Amino acid sequence: MPEGDTVWRTARDLHHALAGEPLLRCDLRVPRLATADLTGRAVTEVVPRGKHLLTRVEGGLTLHSHLGMDGSWRIHASGERPRGGPYHQIRAVLANSGHTAVGYRLLALDLLRTTDESTVVGHLGPDLLGPDWDAEEAVRRLLADPGRTVGEAVLDQRNLAGIGNVYKSELCFLLRVTPWLPVGTLPDPARLVALARKLLEANKGRTARITTADVRPDRRLWVYGRAERPCRRCGTPVLAAGQGPAGQERSTYWCPHCQTGPAPPAG
Repeated sequence: MPEGDTVWRTARDLHHALAGEPLLRCDLRVPRLATADLTGRAVTEVVPRGKHLLTRVEGGLTLHSHLGMDGSWRIHASGERPRGGPYHQIRAVLANSGHTAVGYRLLALDLLRTTDESTVVGHLGPDLLGPDWDAEEAVRRLLADPGRTVGEAVLDQRNLAGIGNVYKSELCFLLRVTPWLPVGTLPDPARLVALARKLLEANKGRTARITTADVRPDRRLWVYGRAERPCRRCGTPVLAAGQGPAGQERSTYWCPHCQTGPAPPAG
């Protein structure tokens, strides 16, 4: 599941593959961009912003993409067969003389002027992996709605950018609070923000996300995806429930023994 660390790593790989060379192929497979063509323009840089990717090209244009829940960019040598999924799931193809980048199942794909990037990322809070990270501002935004649950507050990209559903559950476990605790009652909100940044920084260079410090495949996470399995700390079965606005609930995992605070609302 793409989160801020995955997007950071994707931006790094796209930049290494595409930056500094003119595009020899540009195929944007969404209706509104069907006639757009960046062929002949060099990619100047690819940068992450929270869960968003900004591919900047000569002439002051930016190709904005968002991976959503299961999107990805796959890179291979030009001339090789794409191998990231069925052809009908391809939304974008960018190629230069040495590499081809293929975007699969992208949630969003937009072409805009670089000066207008704020229209797609200007709403985001401080970026946990960004050069302009501001921990105090992230805390201020989280506490602006003190009655909101911790789980929903950290997923709101307007508060801090880069946290997804995996880190939401793992952060709450490490803080020993349930995801339904009102964020305003956290004993130390600054610790939440600092821990979030620490986890993303530690994982941004890894292909496997680890929050337990144990690299074994079945030991990497504390609670996420472990419903009804024993808590790694106390042995109590891990619970799971949906959290979020109606119709947008996300699976949330927690240990009812290790984590204090409210349980999910009944029904």
